[in-house]
Amino acid sequence: MGRGAQSLARVAVIVRAGAAPLWWPGLLAAAIGALVPGLTGRRIGLLAGAALFLITAAAVALVRGRRYTALATAATRAGRSDFLQDRAVTVRNWRRGHRWWLLGAFLAAVASAFLLPGAGGLALAGAGAGLWIKALRIGRAEHRNDVLYWVRTDWTERGRPAGKQVKGYRTTGPMAGDAAFGGAPRRS
Repeated sequence: MGRGAQSLARVAVIVRAGAAPLWWPGLLAAAIGALVPGLTGRRIGLLAGAALFLITAAAVALVRGRRYTALATAATRAGRSDFLQDRAVTVRNWRRGHRWWLLGAFLAAVASAFLLPGAGGLALAGAGAGLWIKALRIGRAEHRNDVLYWVRTDWTERGRPAGKQVKGYRTTGPMAGDAAFGGAPRRS
C-alpha cells in the first residue's frame, strides 16, 4: 500500500459526534414519555428507563474496546502529505449520514412511552452518554501517549472508526488538528 495523501478524521471526534444527537433527543423523549401514563405507569416506566440508561451507557462505552485498543497500539505516524479533516467537517458528515437513524430512534423512543413511560428516551440518552464516555477514554489514551489518533475517511464505513474496513490508525502530535483530547473543541 502506498503512502499517498489521505484524508484523515479524528477517531475521538467521530465517536463523540453521535453523543449529543442521542443525549438531547433522548432526554426530550423521556420528558415527553413522563407525561404519558402508559400501560405500566410512570413510576415503573421511569425506573425501567433508569436501569436501561445505565445498561445502555455501559454497553456502548465498552463495545469494541479491544478493537480500539488494538488499532491504537498498532498506529503508524501520519505522513506529511496527509490531509487532516476539521472537527466541524467530521461532525457534520457523521450527523448528515445518520440523520434518518437519529430521527427514527427519537420517534421510537417517544412511541415506546405508551408502554413504558420515559424508558425509551432514557435508553437513547444512555447511548449518547456511552459514546461520550468512550470518547473520553480515547482522549485519555491520547493524552497518556501524547498523540492524536486519526483514521482514513474512506475506511470509516458509515461513521465507524473501528469497523471491519479500518486497517489501522495514524498518529500525529497532540497539537495537530482543531480538537482537544477526546474530540472536544479546542479551547483558544
